[in-house]
Formats: sequence, C-alpha cells, structure tokens
Amino acid sequence: MVCSAAPVLLLAMTLPLVGRPPVARASQPGPSQARGESGQQLDQASGAGESVLLSVYVQLVFSDGSWPAALSRPLPLPPASASPSPRTLTGLSLTTECNVKPDGFTYCACLSGYQWNASICSRHQLCQPAYNHRPCGCLVFSPPAAGYCQVLPPGTPVSCLPAVPGSLSLNTWLQMPGHTLNLTLLTSQETTNLSWFLRRHTGSPRPIPLRPGPQVSLTSSQGQAVLSIRNVSHEWEGEYVCCFEAQGFRWELYQVARVPLQATDVARLPDQLSISCATTPGFQLSCCIPYTPLGYMASWSPAEGSEASLFSTPGDRCLVLATQHCPAADITYTCDLQSPGLTPLRVPVSVTIIQDGDTTCPEDSAVVAWNVTKAGHVAQAPCPVNRTGMVKRTCGPDGAWGPIHSSCTDSRLLTLLRRAQLLWAGQGWPAEEVPQSLAQLLEQTEVVSSPSDLLALLGTMTLLAKVVADTGTPLHRSALEALLKTTDKVLDMDTSSLWTPTQAQKPSAASDLLLAVETLAHSLCPQDHPFSFSLPNVQLQTQLLTPTLPADYRVSFSTQPPLRAQIPRRSLAPLATSNSNFTITSLVLRKLDHLLPSNYGQELGGSIYATPGLVLSISIMAGGQAFNQGEVIMDFGDRDDPFHCVFWDHHLFQGNGGWSGEGCQVQAANASATTQCLCRHLTAFSILMSRHTVPGNPTLELLSQVGLGASILALLVCLGVYRLVWRAVVRNKVAYLRHAALLNVVLCLLAADTCFLGAPLLPPGPRSPLCLAAAFLCHFLYLATFFWMLAQALMLAHQLLFVFHQLSKRRVLSLMVVLGYLCPMGFAGAALGLYLPRGQYLGEGACWLDGKGGALYTFVGPVLVIVGLNGLVLAMAMLKLLRPSLSEGPQVEKRQALLGVIKALLVLTPIFGLTWGLGLATLLEEVSIVPHYIFTILNTSQGVFILLFGCLMDKKVQEALLKRFGRAHPPNSTISLATNESHILEPSKGRSENAR
Repeated sequence: MVCSAAPVLLLAMTLPLVGRPPVARASQPGPSQARGESGQQLDQASGAGESVLLSVYVQLVFSDGSWPAALSRPLPLPPASASPSPRTLTGLSLTTECNVKPDGFTYCACLSGYQWNASICSRHQLCQPAYNHRPCGCLVFSPPAAGYCQVLPPGTPVSCLPAVPGSLSLNTWLQMPGHTLNLTLLTSQETTNLSWFLRRHTGSPRPIPLRPGPQVSLTSSQGQAVLSIRNVSHEWEGEYVCCFEAQGFRWELYQVARVPLQATDVARLPDQLSISCATTPGFQLSCCIPYTPLGYMASWSPAEGSEASLFSTPGDRCLVLATQHCPAADITYTCDLQSPGLTPLRVPVSVTIIQDGDTTCPEDSAVVAWNVTKAGHVAQAPCPVNRTGMVKRTCGPDGAWGPIHSSCTDSRLLTLLRRAQLLWAGQGWPAEEVPQSLAQLLEQTEVVSSPSDLLALLGTMTLLAKVVADTGTPLHRSALEALLKTTDKVLDMDTSSLWTPTQAQKPSAASDLLLAVETLAHSLCPQDHPFSFSLPNVQLQTQLLTPTLPADYRVSFSTQPPLRAQIPRRSLAPLATSNSNFTITSLVLRKLDHLLPSNYGQELGGSIYATPGLVLSISIMAGGQAFNQGEVIMDFGDRDDPFHCVFWDHHLFQGNGGWSGEGCQVQAANASATTQCLCRHLTAFSILMSRHTVPGNPTLELLSQVGLGASILALLVCLGVYRLVWRAVVRNKVAYLRHAALLNVVLCLLAADTCFLGAPLLPPGPRSPLCLAAAFLCHFLYLATFFWMLAQALMLAHQLLFVFHQLSKRRVLSLMVVLGYLCPMGFAGAALGLYLPRGQYLGEGACWLDGKGGALYTFVGPVLVIVGLNGLVLAMAMLKLLRPSLSEGPQVEKRQALLGVIKALLVLTPIFGLTWGLGLATLLEEVSIVPHYIFTILNTSQGVFILLFGCLMDKKVQEALLKRFGRAHPPNSTISLATNESHILEPSKGRSENAR
C-alpha cells in the first residue's frame, strides 16, 4: 500500500512474456490504465513460443491512495503493428516507493528484495544520515530523476532471499581481554570499496569506521580480507560490520563480539581501608564497572550486617556497600561480578581495624578530611565532583602524615584523552574528530588546575598529532586557530604549580608539546594558505610556493629582538622537479625553551645554558611529505655574547629530547655586524648562551692585560730580590723551606701568567697544537702554584703539631716537590686525556679549559680544596700562638720563622681564596658585571701581592737589602720573618742533624 496523494516510482516486471523477444522503443507517454504515465511502451515483433524477463519503467500517480485491483491481474497488451499475436503480462511488482516531503525533496525507498545500485547510490544522499556502511535502501532525489531499485541476485536455489557474494566469520564471539580479534571475509565475486565498522552498545549509534593503527591491521588478498585487532578490551566489543560492493550492489555482513571485563576495569573506592571503630563505627565501600551488554550481576561478600545499593553514573554502574557495624578484626570484602557463561570476577578490598596501642596518624583536614589511619597504610579519599581519580596520603611508620598525592583529573579532559587514544588506535573519523577535539581542548584549558589535568591535555594534543601524521588528515583554519590558542594558554600556565610537577612525572612533556604543535601546524589545507596568526606566545606564518622559485624564502617575526629566517633558493631547488606546489610553515613559540629539559648533546658538554625565550620551527611539506634537507639561515638579533646554534632533537636522552648542535654553525652576517645561525636541516631551532659568559667588555679585557703585565713585572722583581738576598734569608731549615716554597710559587705563577697573556695570540681550536699546549701549561702551572701553597701550609702544620719530631730538609723538600709538581701534573694530564677526545677540553674561541664541561672543574675543584685547607692551618696556627706552651715553644729564631710563614699565609690565602671564590660565583650564578671587575683586578694582581707581602715586607729581606747596598743596620726591635741559624739551640740542631 502506498501513501495517498504521493507520486510512486515503480518498476513493472514481466514474468514471463510469452512469444518472441520484444524490442523496447522509446515513445511519447500515453494514458495508462491507472491514470498515470508510461515512460516506455513495448513494441513487439511477431513470434511466439519464447519467454523472457523484461523490465518496464512506469511512473504511477495514485490520487486516492488505493491500489487498483487491475494491476494485480494479468494485463493483456495490445498487439503491435509488426506482430498481430497478443502478449500477456503475467506479473507486476512494486520495487520503489517515493514520497515528496514538504521540503520539496523526494525520498525513494526500495521494497523487499530490491536495492539501488552502487552507481546511483554514490550520486545521491541517503534518506538516513549518510553512513557509507548502510545498504542503499533509500535515496533522496532533488529534482526527481528517472530510476528505480533493481532486483538483487537471487539465491541458489532460487528463493526470495538474495545471494550475498561473501561470508564473514569471527574467530570467537567471546574475546578475552588482551587477545587478538580476527574477522575474515571470504568472497566469491570481485569486491571493491571494502570498509569495516564497529557499532558499539554505548555512546552514539553511529557506527565507527575502523582503519589501520597501532591496534588495527587490515590485510586483503584474492577472495579474502582480514581485520585484526590486537590487545582488545571492553571498548572494542560490539557489532562489527563489513561493507563492500560486488555485482553492482553494496553489501553488508555482520558479526557480534563480546569482551568480558577484567580487574583493571573495576574502580574500587577505596581499594584498602584502615579505620578506628572508636571514631568510625561504619563505612562504605563501592565498586563501579563500565556499561557492558554482558549483563554483569554485582554483589558484596560478606554481606551480613551491611546494606548494598545500586546507582548509576553517566558512564558507570556502581554497587555501594554500607556497613553499619565495625568489624572486630581485619577483614577482606569482595565485590563479585558474574555474567552467565563467564568466569566470575572478584575484586577484593581489605579493611584493617586499628587496635589499642597501634601507631596511627591523627585526623586531619588538609585538602580533604582524613580519618585516623594506621601507620604504614594509605588513606584514600574521592575526588571532587566532575573529577576522576583518587586522593591518597600515606601514614608513615612513626605516625606522621606524608605528602598528599592526587590523581584527580577533570572528567571532560579524560573523555577527550580516551577518545584520542581510541582514534589513534584505529577507531573513528579523523577528518571530523580531530577538529572537534581541538575545539573542545580550547574550551577545557580553563579547567586545568592540576598536573594531572595538564598531562591529560598534553596527552590529547600528542595523540591528535599522531593521528594527523599517520592518516594525512588536513586541518582547516578554524582547527589550526583552536590549536594555536590552546598552545598560547598552555605556555602561560604557572610553572611552579603546574609545569614543574608535570615534568617530574613526565620529563618529555614539553618536548611532546613541541612535536605535537609542529606536526599539527604544518597540516593546514593547501587552499587555506597563506595563513598568518599571532598571539603573545605563538606566531605562525605559512606560505604556498610554486615550483618556479622566483627568490629566496624570507620570514620575520615581531619578537624582541626581531627574529628573521631565510631559506636560500638553492636549497629549495630539489622541490622544483616535482612540478607541484609546496608549503612552508614557520612557527615561533615563546617560553617553551624554558620548559624544555636542560638536556644537551655530547658536543655541547654538561653545562647549563640560557636560551633567548624563543623556539623557531620551520617545516616544508611537498606532496604530503615533509622535506627536511633544506638549509636555513636564522638571525636571533644582535647579541654580543657568544652562543651556540642548536636544534631540538626529540630522539636524544631516551626520547625525552635534548638540544643538539649537529648540522648547525654560527656564521657572521654579510650585510651587518650581527651573528647568524646556519643549519642544514629543518626542525625546531634556538640558540644557547652560556649562563656563565662574561659579557664582552673592552674595559675588562684592558684591566686583565694590564694586571697580568704588572703581575709578571712584580714576579720578575721578586726573583731579582731573591737572587740578591737568598743566602741571608735561608739560614735555618724552616726559613729555607718557607722561602723555597714561595720561590716555586713565584716561578709557577710567572710562567702561568706569561702563558695566559700570550695565549690569545695563538690560533684557537683543538686542531691547533700551540693552543692545546698553552691551555695544558696554564692548567698545570696555575695548579702548581696552589699546590706549592698547600705544601707550605702542610709544612707549617707539621711544625706546630710535631714540635719534637723534626723532618730532614732533604726529605721535606722531596715531598714538597712531589706535591707541588707531580700532583698538578696528574690533574692536568687526566683532564687532557679525558676531555680532549670528547671535544670538551678547550673553550670556544680560547686557549683555556672549556667552562661548559667538566674540564674547568678539574682546576676549580683542587684550588678550592687547597684554599680551604690553608684556612684550617691558619686557624690552627693562630690558636697555637694565642696560647703558647713553654714545653712546646720553639727557639726564638724558629718562632720568628713560623710567624713569617703565618704572616705569608694570612696574606696570600685570602687573596687566592677571594679571587677564585669570586671566579666560582661567576661560573655558577648569573651575576652583575661588578664581581667580574673585582675578580679580574684581584686575580691578575697576584704577583704584585706576592712581591709586597711575601717578599718586601719580610724583615730579613729588608735587612739583607740594606746591608747589600751598604746602609747601616737598624736596631732589631721587631719580630723578623727570617732567623739566624747560629741562634738555634744545640739540642734542636742535634735533632736536625740526626733527622738527616
């Protein structure tokens, strides 16, 4: 029965037509018996005895909605002019029923046994939502078009059911979690347009397309196609649909798969409980499971004295056990989940009863209300409304609460994350869902309030980028704008409360963000180029170029300082051979470099660097493929301090990413005095500036050169003085050893200063033997200076602690030589052998140790240790002199010599310690220019201080000089720094002789 007053499109079938085959001929429409029009008439030739199957297209209009009985009887056809014999129409069947809707469109549905062929179906919209997996049972025509549903191929034997040209089989209807689901299609006809869908029991009724992904694989061969899904879970259960075209029609086959739940699908709150019956007589336990068609029945055991109730949430069903009476002893409750034909699933919850005398943590109200908890247990609390997870806090063995750990995550962010995970695994429509998810992420940035929220948001962005990269899905401007706005807000999020704990949980979080934004940014549809977008933390410029390559590609960004980049035309020449357009995407991200891990490639050493606050990413897409071999020249603005040109390598440090200088170099600009970066590949770039670099300052350089010159001159004067007065000032063993040590300090420092002053004149770099030799000599000689100071201090300590145990001069001098020369030689040699092969021995552009690696610390470390030891010896000597003992006191002359040593240490140790202490401060802290001035002045004036305090202020040296130049000897009314060996008491002298 058809609808009243509705046009009907039908197909008249003649079964059979007795006589010879007719010849169809188009003719003008004429009146029909049903007050309609005939689109075709039969013009038959004469003949009889044959029957054929003949189709006639007839359009009938029923004004009263009744089906004329005449159409159900055999209809005699009038004889044609060429054949007087009559023909009989033995059957007439409706195939297509059409209705004209108020919107003016015609909806034409096929009746049982008929279907629109695939060709017509592909050109018209389906009556229902356009699901490609649906058979073509109803189409929408506008305007109405001539056509009809065709009869489906009959089965064998001939029956009312059509013969489907294939079969679909499932390895097993019950798929165990973690196993592989296999669907196999066997076809007897050639098939085209094969696709797979999953219709789940929850969520949207719209079937979900399946495509290759990390969990989904599709294979096909002649007459066979296989769908495999690895590591299935309850999210992969439902009705699987295989859709294909064969024999001109579209076919569908179905199989239903079920996946039972596993323990990880059951949410327990809490999963363990510690209670005090005195304060908490009753408690509640709950277990929740996701919706599943397997029909699980839940129950708690034991259930005595408790009441169970069932309630539902938008995604789960929960069974709550309310216990009114506190158990007398520890007990384990079990949530039993049973489904017919399946092994019961049992999830335990242990309840510990706090007894008298147990150590407990008291009630607390930090963040949430914490009940009394037994020591060694973990207290748990639910998350606030619209958040999923758990808040946990450990009660320590001493009864003190530990820190609070919250995994609470916004439920909407978790939904987006899980949908992105399934989309990447192989479920869904990337072209529709990726833009939708990006728009929803932008809305959800406002709810990010915890590290777990930020991790969920970043994880979703990362997965969406992987989906776009794997499927080649292009993005429109609106989707890209949503991404960039989200990125801008993420980069503005608080570092201490969000980013720092997030990176503690996932060190690669910022690196993953960079990769995701890079991937999504260069996926813009070609028709949307050029595109420019600017936000405080994000700037994007894209351009579509033709193969003609008229000029270099240039781009600039309004940053401070301005950032410019250029790709020479020669680097783009390989793209001209493809004869197709290509796109260049340039992206600048602020603040991201400060969030990236401080990881540096081997060529950059292990130091900490500063970045300019900018990351520049440049990518070229040609024919859907990334072109990474281009050469790019970047200008990060005028910078006086040295820097490294680097790129972010996502593969370094076990996938956490790190800065690398491979393929990048610093070069001077041709047209200006600025320095540029040249990299021979395309990725995310920045520059690294040493946080310890002294700003280029001509005044500092002048002070350094003048100070070193004055120091060298003072040390030469000191050597001349010693040449004149040596015999007069070394008349006892203590004085001899003290002046011998000081003389070696003078010699080492003189050689070191000379070498250091001349090193800038040598060609820098590890390939220069002279530069390597200068750096090694400076390292050794400066260390030797300090080790001779240490020898002098140890000699003083021995004199103070072991008054009656004197060492021979020869033995002490041998030990001092070993300490003063062999030890620094060991340090210098080890640094050379260890860091030179790594390329971390020499600093950039200087013949001195590399301050970015560990080479410099083989110098700074020993120096600081020696300064500290000298300070301890000095303090001990001061205590000894302030409280002298008659039995311990040395002779007058030796006492004067010891005072000379103490005076030298008192002067020299602060000088050396202060200068190198400031040097360490400039290495470890970002300080102003003032400490650099102080360090330079004191460090380069060491020779002057040694001449003044270690040599000229010595009374014996003064007396020897006056005597040498013939002036009268003044009365000795002060303590001399040197002693006369003739005044030493004989017992001491005898011990000294015996020591020899």
